[in-house]
Amino acid sequence: MTISKVTRRRFFLTSTAAFAALAVPAFALTDAQARSLIDRAVADINKVIASGKSLNVMIRDFEKVFAKYADVNVIARSALGPDARGLSSSQTRAYTKAFQGYIARKYGKRFNEFVGGQIEVQGVRKVKSFHEVKALARLRGQSPFEVNFLVSDRSGSSKFFDMIIEGISLRLSEKSEIGAMLDKNRGDINGLIADLKKAG
Repeated sequence: MTISKVTRRRFFLTSTAAFAALAVPAFALTDAQARSLIDRAVADINKVIASGKSLNVMIRDFEKVFAKYADVNVIARSALGPDARGLSSSQTRAYTKAFQGYIARKYGKRFNEFVGGQIEVQGVRKVKSFHEVKALARLRGQSPFEVNFLVSDRSGSSKFFDMIIEGISLRLSEKSEIGAMLDKNRGDINGLIADLKKAG
């Protein structure tokens, strides 16, 4: 069975979760620190894929990986766009928590289809105000393809804020999805939060 590019992209949406924010300064972050972050994230992702656990447990494990290595607060706000500025503190907490669970369910469900896949970190370089860590995706029986993680330390610790898979930004993809959900709820944030709790 041939795995299409769309399916391969879904695998890496699964594997990382996606994650996004505007490119921001990373003055203290070094190439070595950026690579170390992604080395650890990739190792944990590969471990989840190869664990042989039930799907529900894999999804919970993936959510832990996402929370540990991705800048969840920034990603969630970026996905919501300008509407994030109008949230109350309680709405921000509820939305971020719902977004994190949604990401884990949405992408974690595809793990079983890609058991045996591996992500291998290849190198790192500084690009303007952030660091790009390049990795190679190897799926069993398929040609390898490149996945680029974008890393910053603006939040106070090194986190990845976007990933580019064959030219497609996870930040922009998820922003489109959340925007569509918000439109469906006619701009109602509480309705969006309720939908996110069930989505994925």
